Amino acid sequence: MSAAASRHDKESSGARVKISIKNVGMGRPRVWLSSGFEDFRAATAVSLSYGMFWVGLSIAVTAGALTLGLWHWLLPLVAGFMFIGPLVAVGSYGISKALEEGRSPTLGDAFGAWRGHTGQLAMMGVMMMIFFLAWIRLATLLFALFFGLQSPDPSTVYASLLTTPEGLGMLVVGLAFGCVLAFGAFSISVVAIPTLMDQDLTFMEGIEASIRSVARNFRPMLLWAAILTGCVLVGMATFYIGLALILPVLGHASWHAYEDLVVCERLDDPGA
Repeated sequence: MSAAASRHDKESSGARVKISIKNVGMGRPRVWLSSGFEDFRAATAVSLSYGMFWVGLSIAVTAGALTLGLWHWLLPLVAGFMFIGPLVAVGSYGISKALEEGRSPTLGDAFGAWRGHTGQLAMMGVMMMIFFLAWIRLATLLFALFFGLQSPDPSTVYASLLTTPEGLGMLVVGLAFGCVLAFGAFSISVVAIPTLMDQDLTFMEGIEASIRSVARNFRPMLLWAAILTGCVLVGMATFYIGLALILPVLGHASWHAYEDLVVCERLDDPGA
């Protein structure tokens, strides 16, 4: 490891864990994705069941919004999925971890992946919800700014996004601000959550490891963020059905990204 990397080693939790961040090349995101597919193939039934759970929940939320007449919330809610996606992937991390331990994964590994580090993972959940609520608030303000306080006719509002100056303006501004927020959420969470699942650390130490991973590998991580976003958008375009496959694969791949980027060394001697 380089001298610069050594200077940035982080001793955590009373010098019990030293965190080092590795440099990776532009080809690694493809390797992570390939490893995610391999994990999915090795635990197809469990992974697919976990993905279908989130598909069912997404359909239920959409149906509820339409039933309650809250159709105008659908677009920001769908876009806001990017902010809570890392939390959704926790179950896939549990499945991948079980495979690495040589066990046959079960739904208990997926839905019980929070066990052991619930408090710190919950704090990460709070952080991601802050980003999500900030996005919802921003979307509400942009909608009012470009369309006024009265909601337009639901039969024309989404078409007007691409055919009117107001709609195009809202899309451009919303996309710009949304990308900034989404990349901020990605930067603090991309390896933080799997790190917290794998190590006895605080959520702030997990966030630090994540930010350092992005800073040291900016181009590969930017590519990885684009891959994650593109895949999720494809899943959304299939009326959520594609997410049954996409979410587990991306979750497994993110676990391998963590293992490729973060080295956690336990120190027996605090003075080492």
